[in-house]
Amino acid sequence: MKNLLFTALILLSVLSACNFSNKNKTDNMDTDKTNNPYYSNTDTNKVTPDDDQLKKILPADVYNVAREKGTERPFTGKYWNSKEGGTYYCAVCGNPLFNSNGKFESSCGWPSFFEPISKSSIIFAPDNTYGMHRTEVMCGRCHSHLGHVFEDGPPPTHLRYCINSVILDFKKAQDAEAKFKDSTNK
Repeated sequence: MKNLLFTALILLSVLSACNFSNKNKTDNMDTDKTNNPYYSNTDTNKVTPDDDQLKKILPADVYNVAREKGTERPFTGKYWNSKEGGTYYCAVCGNPLFNSNGKFESSCGWPSFFEPISKSSIIFAPDNTYGMHRTEVMCGRCHSHLGHVFEDGPPPTHLRYCINSVILDFKKAQDAEAKFKDSTNK
Protein backbone atom coordinates (compact mmCIF):
# COMPACT_ATOMS: atom_id res chain seq x y z
CA MET A 1 0.00 0.00 0.00
CA LYS A 2 2.85 2.41 0.85
CA ASN A 3 4.55 1.60 -2.48
CA LEU A 4 1.32 2.30 -4.36
CA LEU A 5 0.85 5.61 -2.57
CA PHE A 6 4.49 6.56 -3.20
CA THR A 7 4.16 5.68 -6.90
CA ALA A 8 0.95 7.71 -7.17
CA LEU A 9 2.65 10.74 -5.58
CA ILE A 10 5.59 10.50 -7.97
CA LEU A 11 3.24 10.21 -10.96
CA LEU A 12 1.25 13.21 -9.75
CA SER A 13 4.48 15.22 -9.36
CA VAL A 14 5.64 14.34 -12.88
CA LEU A 15 2.28 15.24 -14.41
CA SER A 16 2.21 18.52 -12.50
CA ALA A 17 5.72 19.35 -13.70
CA CYS A 18 4.74 18.66 -17.31
CA ASN A 19 1.69 20.86 -16.97
CA PHE A 20 3.75 23.63 -15.38
CA SER A 21 6.41 23.52 -18.09
CA ASN A 22 3.75 24.04 -20.76
CA LYS A 23 1.78 26.62 -18.78
CA ASN A 24 3.17 29.60 -20.66
CA LYS A 25 3.06 27.93 -24.05
CA THR A 26 0.62 29.45 -26.50
CA ASP A 27 -0.84 27.89 -29.59
CA ASN A 28 0.11 30.65 -32.01
CA MET A 29 -2.50 29.50 -34.53
CA ASP A 30 -5.17 30.59 -32.04
CA THR A 31 -3.53 33.98 -31.52
CA ASP A 32 -5.62 36.83 -32.86
CA LYS A 33 -3.69 38.29 -35.79
CA THR A 34 -6.03 41.29 -36.20
CA ASN A 35 -4.02 43.36 -33.71
CA ASN A 36 -0.77 42.67 -35.57
CA PRO A 37 -0.25 45.39 -38.23
CA TYR A 38 2.65 43.42 -39.75
CA TYR A 39 0.72 40.19 -40.40
CA SER A 40 -0.32 39.36 -43.97
CA ASN A 41 -0.15 36.16 -46.00
CA THR A 42 -0.19 38.14 -49.27
CA ASP A 43 1.86 41.34 -48.72
CA THR A 44 5.44 40.78 -49.85
CA ASN A 45 6.80 44.20 -48.84
CA LYS A 46 9.59 44.10 -46.27
CA VAL A 47 8.59 45.23 -42.79
CA THR A 48 10.63 46.47 -39.86
CA PRO A 49 8.63 45.51 -36.79
CA ASP A 50 9.01 47.56 -33.64
CA ASP A 51 10.26 45.18 -30.93
CA ASP A 52 8.36 47.00 -28.16
CA GLN A 53 5.10 46.69 -30.10
CA LEU A 54 5.79 43.03 -30.96
CA LYS A 55 6.41 42.28 -27.29
CA LYS A 56 2.88 43.54 -26.56
CA ILE A 57 1.10 41.69 -29.37
CA LEU A 58 2.98 38.38 -29.68
CA PRO A 59 2.74 35.48 -27.25
CA ALA A 60 5.86 35.33 -25.04
CA ASP A 61 7.15 32.09 -26.63
CA VAL A 62 6.81 33.48 -30.17
CA TYR A 63 8.53 36.73 -29.18
CA ASN A 64 11.35 34.79 -27.49
CA VAL A 65 12.16 32.83 -30.64
CA ALA A 66 11.50 35.64 -33.13
CA ARG A 67 13.30 38.54 -31.50
CA GLU A 68 15.52 37.01 -28.79
CA LYS A 69 16.66 34.09 -30.98
CA GLY A 70 15.33 31.54 -28.53
CA THR A 71 14.85 27.85 -29.24
CA GLU A 72 11.96 25.67 -28.19
CA ARG A 73 12.73 22.32 -26.62
CA PRO A 74 13.05 19.46 -29.14
CA PHE A 75 10.04 17.18 -29.69
CA THR A 76 7.68 19.68 -28.00
CA GLY A 77 6.61 21.86 -30.94
CA LYS A 78 3.32 21.45 -32.71
CA TYR A 79 4.78 20.71 -36.16
CA TRP A 80 7.90 18.61 -35.58
CA ASN A 81 6.15 15.44 -36.73
CA SER A 82 3.17 16.85 -38.66
CA LYS A 83 2.48 15.23 -42.01
CA GLU A 84 -0.43 17.41 -43.16
CA GLY A 85 -0.31 19.08 -46.56
CA GLY A 86 -0.23 22.86 -46.66
CA THR A 87 1.89 25.96 -46.23
CA TYR A 88 3.96 27.18 -43.27
CA TYR A 89 4.01 30.94 -42.64
CA CYS A 90 5.99 33.24 -40.35
CA ALA A 91 3.97 33.66 -37.14
CA VAL A 92 5.17 37.26 -36.83
CA CYS A 93 4.43 38.69 -40.28
CA GLY A 94 2.55 35.97 -42.23
CA ASN A 95 5.25 35.55 -44.89
CA PRO A 96 5.01 32.17 -46.70
CA LEU A 97 8.13 30.22 -45.72
CA PHE A 98 7.88 26.50 -46.47
CA ASN A 99 5.58 24.12 -48.29
CA SER A 100 4.76 20.78 -46.71
CA ASN A 101 6.11 18.96 -49.78
CA GLY A 102 9.56 20.28 -48.76
CA LYS A 103 9.23 18.86 -45.23
CA PHE A 104 10.94 15.64 -44.16
CA GLU A 105 11.50 13.54 -41.06
CA SER A 106 14.92 14.27 -39.65
CA SER A 107 14.38 12.96 -36.11
CA CYS A 108 16.01 16.11 -34.69
CA GLY A 109 12.89 17.21 -32.76
CA TRP A 110 12.04 20.28 -34.85
CA PRO A 111 10.24 20.63 -38.17
CA SER A 112 12.77 20.09 -40.96
CA PHE A 113 12.54 21.22 -44.56
CA PHE A 114 14.93 20.72 -47.48
CA GLU A 115 13.95 23.93 -49.29
CA PRO A 116 12.07 27.18 -48.66
CA ILE A 117 8.99 28.18 -50.63
CA SER A 118 11.09 30.76 -52.55
CA LYS A 119 14.61 32.18 -52.47
CA SER A 120 13.33 35.47 -51.03
CA SER A 121 11.18 33.91 -48.29
CA ILE A 122 14.18 33.47 -45.98
CA ILE A 123 17.53 35.12 -45.36
CA PHE A 124 20.71 33.87 -43.71
CA ALA A 125 23.25 35.15 -41.20
CA PRO A 126 26.32 33.59 -39.58
CA ASP A 127 25.69 32.42 -36.00
CA ASN A 128 28.75 31.73 -33.87
CA THR A 129 27.00 31.67 -30.50
CA TYR A 130 27.80 29.02 -27.90
CA GLY A 131 31.10 28.24 -29.61
CA MET A 132 29.34 26.73 -32.66
CA HIS A 133 29.57 27.77 -36.32
CA ARG A 134 26.05 27.67 -37.73
CA THR A 135 23.92 29.51 -40.24
CA GLU A 136 20.88 31.28 -38.84
CA VAL A 137 17.66 31.29 -40.88
CA MET A 138 15.42 34.35 -40.65
CA CYS A 139 12.17 35.41 -42.26
CA GLY A 140 12.90 37.29 -45.47
CA ARG A 141 10.10 39.77 -44.80
CA CYS A 142 10.45 40.73 -41.09
CA HIS A 143 13.88 39.26 -40.21
CA SER A 144 12.51 37.19 -37.33
CA HIS A 145 14.67 34.27 -36.18
CA LEU A 146 13.30 30.94 -37.42
CA GLY A 147 16.06 28.42 -36.70
CA HIS A 148 19.19 27.19 -38.49
CA VAL A 149 20.16 25.43 -41.71
CA PHE A 150 22.57 22.49 -41.88
CA GLU A 151 24.16 20.61 -44.79
CA ASP A 152 22.94 17.15 -43.77
CA GLY A 153 19.55 17.09 -45.48
CA PRO A 154 18.16 14.87 -48.22
CA PRO A 155 18.50 15.35 -52.00
CA PRO A 156 18.02 17.40 -54.03
CA THR A 157 19.36 20.26 -51.86
CA HIS A 158 21.14 18.26 -49.12
CA LEU A 159 20.02 21.01 -46.72
CA ARG A 160 18.07 20.71 -43.46
CA TYR A 161 16.24 23.83 -42.41
CA CYS A 162 15.68 23.12 -38.72
CA ILE A 163 12.85 25.49 -37.70
CA ASN A 164 11.08 26.20 -34.39
CA SER A 165 7.39 25.20 -34.52
CA VAL A 166 6.34 28.16 -32.41
CA ILE A 167 7.47 30.63 -35.08
CA LEU A 168 5.32 28.91 -37.72
CA ASP A 169 1.68 29.27 -38.64
CA PHE A 170 0.24 26.50 -40.79
CA LYS A 171 -2.64 26.52 -43.22
CA LYS A 172 -3.92 23.24 -44.59
CA ALA A 173 -3.97 22.92 -48.36
CA GLN A 174 -7.75 22.43 -48.45
CA ASP A 175 -8.32 25.60 -46.39
CA ALA A 176 -6.14 27.68 -48.68
CA GLU A 177 -7.84 26.28 -51.77
CA ALA A 178 -11.31 27.02 -50.35
CA LYS A 179 -10.31 30.63 -49.55
CA PHE A 180 -8.93 31.05 -53.08
CA LYS A 181 -12.14 29.73 -54.66
CA ASP A 182 -14.17 32.01 -52.39
CA SER A 183 -12.18 35.08 -53.43
CA THR A 184 -12.44 34.29 -57.17
CA ASN A 185 -16.22 33.82 -57.00
CA LYS A 186 -16.84 37.33 -55.69
